[in-house]
Amino acid sequence: MTARMYQRLLACPAAKCDAPSLPVDGTRSGAMSPLITQQHIDSYQADGAVLIKGLFADHVDDIAAGIAMNMESPGPYAAENLRPGETGRFFDDYCNWQRILPFEKVIRESDVAAVAADLMSSQTVQLFHDHVLVKEPGTAKPTPWHQDSPYYFVGGEQTVSFWCPVDPVTEATLRCVAGSHLWDRPVLPTRWLAEDNFYVDESDWMPVPDPDSEGMRVLEWPMAPGDAVAFDFRVLHGARGNDSTTRRRAFSLRLVGDDARFVTRPGRTSPPFPGHGMEAGDSLRVDWFPVILDRRSGTHRADENGRVDA
Repeated sequence: MTARMYQRLLACPAAKCDAPSLPVDGTRSGAMSPLITQQHIDSYQADGAVLIKGLFADHVDDIAAGIAMNMESPGPYAAENLRPGETGRFFDDYCNWQRILPFEKVIRESDVAAVAADLMSSQTVQLFHDHVLVKEPGTAKPTPWHQDSPYYFVGGEQTVSFWCPVDPVTEATLRCVAGSHLWDRPVLPTRWLAEDNFYVDESDWMPVPDPDSEGMRVLEWPMAPGDAVAFDFRVLHGARGNDSTTRRRAFSLRLVGDDARFVTRPGRTSPPFPGHGMEAGDSLRVDWFPVILDRRSGTHRADENGRVDA
């Protein structure tokens, strides 16, 4: 990344300006990624979440380096999610892939786009944003149960997040409620630190459930560095605190498919992306959310604004 591009990024309040070029992968058009089977796809469609072993196994060092850079130089949306007196450290930040080159490398060189297309049954894959979540040893605070979709301005059934640890995880792994992406009503979003409602009106949302006490089927897997849980934006998920003696660093990518459209929310979304200029029903603008795979045609590259030159 050039110094000029970095300065433009810092000047942009949304941490989102013209998207750097990312290659559009058309070389695997029609072929299923070798990392998954039809069973993965069926499980994803039915449960809303599935484990993909080794998806980022070749990029663990890149992700770890990117997380270190992110924590050393947090972006405008970085948050510390502990109250005074709570032990450990719970750091998260998002929308940094443009300024942290190891993250851009992972997006460009890994098989994540092809796997996303297969799981979503989508011909195209757009990058929505990246997310880093770090729980240091002795961090008792859990990640609260939530769905991502109510925080976002994205609607559609073709969505996928990938949650990848760079440390071995057992108890502090991601937990997903099977089938919750098919619920009739979305779950009320809350603020993690303040623990109050994210939007003022509660009438459109169902109360946050307690999956363990309510007997819901919770999916969770021990994970090695480079494994990834793929989950639908609408899946209810959370994570326990990190009571171990080792760190729990995780990197997420949020991707969308063919049917993704801009939807309005009753307040500021997270991420907010101010100045996006989109209206209800619009496709996500590709100069802000670049297409990273297009199976409708041959091999292409995104232009300097992230647009696909078909």
